[in-house]
Amino acid sequence: MPGDSERAPYVAIVLYETSSDAADYEPLYREDIVVVYAESAAAARERAMARARAEEGGYANAAGEVITWRLKHLVDVTRALDDDLGRDTDLYARHFRDYDAYRAFEPLL
Repeated sequence: MPGDSERAPYVAIVLYETSSDAADYEPLYREDIVVVYAESAAAARERAMARARAEEGGYANAAGEVITWRLKHLVDVTRALDDDLGRDTDLYARHFRDYDAYRAFEPLL
């Protein structure tokens, strides 16, 4: 583990939402998992938030509609499970009890 003055890897879960000026537009959500390096949990949260805000923006799609990506929520920021990210390793883990809710959410299942 790094000392207090050294930067350690933290994992941030970031949720974005799209909006549009199109009348029939349905929002699209994007979940990003990012790694930031920081000296503390508070600094990691600040870095993750700054990174997430920098991703916000918009563009015109093929139909000429303006699509805007906005930060919806910084879901979690936590220390990576392993400090050595230069090899195969676990980054992040979370626990839950409602598998049916997870299955309804996760399209890859």
